[in-house]
Amino acid sequence: MRALAVEDDPRIAADLEAALNAAGFRVESTGDGEDAWFLGDTEDYDLVVLDLGLPGLDGLAVLKRWRANGRAMPVLVLTARGTWQERVEGIEAGADDYLPKPFRMEELVARARALVRRAGGHAAALQEAGLLSLDTNRMGVAVRGVPIKVTALEYRLLAYLMQYRDRPVPPTELLEHLYGDDDAREANALEAVIARLRRKLGPGVIGTRRGFGYFLEQP
Repeated sequence: MRALAVEDDPRIAADLEAALNAAGFRVESTGDGEDAWFLGDTEDYDLVVLDLGLPGLDGLAVLKRWRANGRAMPVLVLTARGTWQERVEGIEAGADDYLPKPFRMEELVARARALVRRAGGHAAALQEAGLLSLDTNRMGVAVRGVPIKVTALEYRLLAYLMQYRDRPVPPTELLEHLYGDDDAREANALEAVIARLRRKLGPGVIGTRRGFGYFLEQP
């Protein structure tokens, strides 16, 4: 899953990035409103964590621009200003959830995971497709109920396939959400990850539809 963290406080930004990375997200960060607007308007994210109190172009203006341009990614708003009027204004501007500062990173991660699940039409923390099950709270993977140890990168790939289990996911889309702008963003790197997962998970879990992409096999 690919996330954008928009926070101008360096300490909070570092904590945000570390917490979301540990939760299985591929995180890109910025503390500038103009940069945030451009990234959110031109890149595809599964989640945005957006501070309202940004210098220059504030978070509320960024959010309004995104929604006006049809950008529909889930947005979790952060703010040190906790009045009910500001919460209403943020939600009416298009925020999907609201978290006042100070907050616990554990709560932020729980809310982030819930937003991503709901955006994909899946409310439960335990996600299943065919032989595979994912515990999105614990980042656990199991096949036929047997736990399988996977790397953070492998988990992100499985979580993305699970999120969009109703269709094949093209390699280019998977690369975008796994690697972002990393140098490792190459087709052969993705094929290597898929091959490793197939060895770990066994047959009948990850399928390929030639010309369309990868999918989780289901009865």
